[in-house]
Amino acid sequence: MTQSTDLAIRLRRATFNRALAQCDLNAIGPLLAQDAILVTGSDSAVISGRKAQLLAWKREFAAPDRTIYTRTPTSILPSPVEPIALEQGEWAGVSAGMASPVASGAYSAKWRKIGADWVIEAEIFVTLG
Repeated sequence: MTQSTDLAIRLRRATFNRALAQCDLNAIGPLLAQDAILVTGSDSAVISGRKAQLLAWKREFAAPDRTIYTRTPTSILPSPVEPIALEQGEWAGVSAGMASPVASGAYSAKWRKIGADWVIEAEIFVTLG
């Protein structure tokens, strides 16, 4: 289960990163659990639920100076007793058209396998740069 879980979550994360870069709300929705929770990196705002997260991303995509976020997993730790896994990694936000990050840090994400798919149940971000 470890290798297949690792690969499946890394592929889902790559899909999420691509969706963020392409402003693709339709691709983000299926990656989130219905009650997914996101805790932002700087002000620790809590965005609760898939619908609320999609609204937040819609606002972000419409911003004139939008930031493109990329999450890069450094480890995936599957649970040996439940269909869940912990992803940890680094994130960076780059203003559209720029090369250097305007913010960056670390994150953790809890994934759950529902049916054949892995979905994000919770993410917490910490701004470190």
